[in-house]
Amino acid sequence: MSPDRPVRVRFAPSPTGLLHVGGARTALFNWAFARHHDGAFLLRIEDTDRERNTQQSLDSILASLRWLGLDWDEGPEIGGDFGPYFQSERAEGYVTAATRGLEEGWLYRCFCSKEILAQDREEQQAAKESLHYRQHCRSLKTEESLARSQDEAFSLRFAVSPGESISVCDHIRGEVVFSSDEVEDWIAVRTDGSPTYNFVCALDDAAMEISHVIRGEEHLVNTPKQLLVCRALGFPEPDFAHVPLILGQDGKKLSKRTGDTALEDYQSSGHPPEAMLNFLGLLGFSIDDHTTVFSAEEMVAAFDLKRINRSGALFDTDKLAWLCAESIRTMDVDDLLDRVRPWLPDGQDGDWLQSLVAAYQERIGLYGDLPTWAAWALKEDWETDAKAAKALADSQAEELLATIADRLDGEESFPPAEFPEWIKAQAESMDLGMGKLMKPMRAALCGTLGGPPMEEILALLGRERCLTRLRVAKISAPPDARRTAE
Repeated sequence: MSPDRPVRVRFAPSPTGLLHVGGARTALFNWAFARHHDGAFLLRIEDTDRERNTQQSLDSILASLRWLGLDWDEGPEIGGDFGPYFQSERAEGYVTAATRGLEEGWLYRCFCSKEILAQDREEQQAAKESLHYRQHCRSLKTEESLARSQDEAFSLRFAVSPGESISVCDHIRGEVVFSSDEVEDWIAVRTDGSPTYNFVCALDDAAMEISHVIRGEEHLVNTPKQLLVCRALGFPEPDFAHVPLILGQDGKKLSKRTGDTALEDYQSSGHPPEAMLNFLGLLGFSIDDHTTVFSAEEMVAAFDLKRINRSGALFDTDKLAWLCAESIRTMDVDDLLDRVRPWLPDGQDGDWLQSLVAAYQERIGLYGDLPTWAAWALKEDWETDAKAAKALADSQAEELLATIADRLDGEESFPPAEFPEWIKAQAESMDLGMGKLMKPMRAALCGTLGGPPMEEILALLGRERCLTRLRVAKISAPPDARRTAE
C-alpha cells in the first residue's frame, strides 16, 4: 500500500434484489478496512440492468447496511466529490472511454451474429477446445469497419495482446499470474450500446480513485480484464484482495437452497445486528487466535487484510445462534426491551414488559423468540405442549392444583414472601417431592414445563390470573390442545 495514496474502498451492489450475506460480508470488510486506515468507504450502485433494477431493492439494500451499522462516506443520499454514485448516471464517461478505445485500437467493432458465435461454440465443444471468441473481426480494416457500422449492429471488443503475463498482487492470495492467452477478446460494449461490467467497473474505480478493491474470490477471474482497461488508459491500478467464498453446511457455496441468505431475513426474525456483524466478521477473518466475540470497534482496531483466510468460510448456523444469545444476555435490559418491543403486542405496561424481558433475557436467542416463548404471559390463549399435557393428566393434578390455589389465595402478599421456602413447605405438607408439585403448576400456568422460576411466573401473571389458571386447568388436555383460561 502506497504511503502517499489515501485509502478509498467501495461496495458496489446491484439493486436487483435483497442484500445477501455474501455482499454484506464484503461491505463489512471494506468498511472495516477504511475505518482502520482513516480512509473513505464509498457506496456505488451498479444499476445498469434496467429491466431488473427496482427502487424497492435499493431501499432494502441501504436499510440492511444501516441495520448492520455500516455507514458510508460517499454515495446515495450523501453525495461526494467523485459522483455520480449510480452507474446509470455515468454514461458520458463510458462513451468517452469507448471512443478513445476505438481511436487508439485497443477496442474494435465486432459484427459477428449470434448464429456465428453459436456455431463457433459448437465446433469448439466438439473439438474439446476452451470456449473463446475466434477474432473474426479483429483484422478488419478501419475503413471497412466504419463503413459496416453504418448499417450493421456491432459490439465493441477489447483487443487482448497475446503472450503477455498479467500479474495481480493480491493481499490475500499473494501474486496471481494470468496469461493473456487465457483471456479472450471480451465484449466491452454490447450491440445495444450498454457497457459491460468489467469495462465500467475499471472506469468507475479509476474515476473514484479507488485504492483497494476488496471483493469475493469469484471476481478474481474478472481482474485481468479490468487491469487491461486500466493499462490501456494509463490509469493507476488499485490493490486487490479477493476474500474466500462463504460455504453452506454442505460445504458448497452458500445459496438459498441451504438456508436464509438475505440480510433482511435475519433482521425480520430478530437477530441482534451486533451479533450478525460479529458473525459476518468471523467468516474468513479473525482478530487473533482465540477471540470469538468482538464489537465493531474492536474489529476495526484489529482489521488487517493479512488476517483474512484463503480457504472457504463455513456459514455455521450454530455459532450464529450462540452469538445472538450471547449478545442478548449481555444487553442492558432497557435496551433489550426497546429492541423486542416491535415483536410484542401493543398496550402492555412498560414496567411489566421490562420484568417479562428480564425473565427471558437468559433464555431467548432472538428478539422474535419472546412472543412465542412467553405466549402464556402475553395472552390468554396459548399452546400446551406434550410434556405439560402429560403432567396435567396425572391423577393427582386436579386436587393438587386446587389445594395450592387455595393456599396462594390465603397469602397476604403475592407471590408469598420467601417463596422458595414457602413452596418447599407446601410440598412437604402434601408429602410430595418438589417435582410432583411444580410440574403440574407450571403446566397449568404456562402450558410448558420450562421457563422462568416459579416466583417470576406468579409475579408476571398476578394473583387473579394465577388462581384462575390453577383452578380451571384442563386435566385431560391432549398434547396439542390449545387451552383458554377465562
